[in-house]
Amino acid sequence: MNTGLDVFLFLAIPCAAFGAGVFEEWPPRDYFITSLVGDVPDMLKDYDAQTGRFGDEPWICQDQNCLFALAAAWALDDSQNPYYHDSALLRVIARGGEALVEDMDGRGMWTFRKKDNSTWGQIHMPWTYSRWIRAYALVKDALPDEARATWERGLLLGFSGIRKYMDGGVHNIPAHHAMGLYIAGQCFDNSEWRDAAQAYMARVVEEQAEGGYWSEHCGPVVGYNAVYVEALGVYYQASNDPVALEALQRSARFHASVLWPDGSSVACIDERQVYRKGVTIGNVGFAWTPEGRGFLLQQLARYSGPKSRRVPGDYAAAMLLYGGDGAVVMPPSSSDRFTRLLNSERGVIRREAPWQWALAAYVCEPSPSRWIQDRQNLADVYHDALGLVIGGGHTKLQPYWSTFTVGDASLLRHTEGDTDPVFVPAIDLLWTPSAAGIADAAEASCLALGYGGVKCSVEIRPHPDGSLTLCYRAPKGQRVEAHVPFLRRAAQVLSERGESYELGESALTLTSETLGAWFDFAGLRVAMPAGASLLWPAKQHDPYTKDGHSSLDAAKLVLVLPFVDVEEYCIGLHLTDTASPKEDE
Repeated sequence: MNTGLDVFLFLAIPCAAFGAGVFEEWPPRDYFITSLVGDVPDMLKDYDAQTGRFGDEPWICQDQNCLFALAAAWALDDSQNPYYHDSALLRVIARGGEALVEDMDGRGMWTFRKKDNSTWGQIHMPWTYSRWIRAYALVKDALPDEARATWERGLLLGFSGIRKYMDGGVHNIPAHHAMGLYIAGQCFDNSEWRDAAQAYMARVVEEQAEGGYWSEHCGPVVGYNAVYVEALGVYYQASNDPVALEALQRSARFHASVLWPDGSSVACIDERQVYRKGVTIGNVGFAWTPEGRGFLLQQLARYSGPKSRRVPGDYAAAMLLYGGDGAVVMPPSSSDRFTRLLNSERGVIRREAPWQWALAAYVCEPSPSRWIQDRQNLADVYHDALGLVIGGGHTKLQPYWSTFTVGDASLLRHTEGDTDPVFVPAIDLLWTPSAAGIADAAEASCLALGYGGVKCSVEIRPHPDGSLTLCYRAPKGQRVEAHVPFLRRAAQVLSERGESYELGESALTLTSETLGAWFDFAGLRVAMPAGASLLWPAKQHDPYTKDGHSSLDAAKLVLVLPFVDVEEYCIGLHLTDTASPKEDE
């Protein structure tokens, strides 16, 4: 394979040389203090002094997650912090912890309720327990006696249950629990808890792939990889256990290599989450290695922008109390041309400005778990002026997000309202590949795919005039379809014939005869081959909603290419005269 330029290129530079001097050194303490202090009024605005609860209705245990940030504001002595040792704030914090105890059951669990009022059983909520114990570590000696006794009763009950998870397998939730358990072992002088958490974290590190990520089925998790990084980062600050450092360094390199130019993360390689627009700003685990600090500097500069937009108070508190400092190594170059290989050629990210694209060749059977998405969308395409335009990750029960299908695509669908669907039905359809490989050359990138013996491919080719061509190939007459899923960046599609079509609640199927030779979509002109059609809306099955429903914003406008009597479709992409740069996040 011709790998082009850098696979990984990290550049050591002084902090002051980064960007336009947004941050002169790491950590940017003043920025974090300002963010924390500025967030306190927002955290307090929905506080109910009678119940001790934060947030709006319905109340959920995670509404109390702000206890850690509030405790940090109370504990940090800084001239810019008016909340330092504020007695009124301490009363709020004390009552907030009591509210958690009042709502827990006899095992220290809460009902896992979401803001849509759906419930998901009882849980030792990891994100709440880790913040509660960190808040306790900060304020325990100042809590009124009765409040402290209540807090300790609840924390001891909860972490006695959490201890049992250390004997199970490696996953992101118990990894976060291990971090909290270690701190609880320090707070309550329980060496057995500390030892169990340390042993579990050693297994977490052992499970990390050489490429710097964790997998929960097949190939990387990207968004959830950050959960492991955060847990290891806080754990390292508390324990000084050197086993964590190399894992944190590898993860920093991985995250820095899977970014689009706007700072968002590539989704087609992620087995769990769809694309999320916006800058990926990392977490406190990145602050412990030079590569991680470089990643944070780059991403925070993109996030804060010229107006120095604040980070959330919880983020700032973690950086101030649990983050490291030291030398900085900046991420790989974001030059106009590069190729990066992931995972021994199972993934490639290539840039030929103004285009950038990613191809994924991770092959695995669809999982019956709602949380592990089907590896079906294997190509993402990004343009500097428009952002991500094609792809955006995987879902379930939605064949039109699949790069190719073989069989009857109408057989795979989600029934609205079904909370317990069969995610891997026995139907006459293949929607994920059984074989995949990537070939990258100077003139084009090509993804070769096999679907039960049917060979397909997609090729991406840049051109000197700034356009891009996607060629989909498959044998004719074998019930093969290719699908090109466009992100919904606008509410209308314009045809060559000047007709406008609304992308609303109503289903649309627009043929090449209807649209003409091309269509315009939010500044992008797309060639419309004869025999192709546009389908709207191809909705996501959202694993985080009880019945899987999702909004139109997550739906895709899909170009459907049926291989009935042809073996190749080539789709040209270029900007229209009316295209305008995408808005900054």
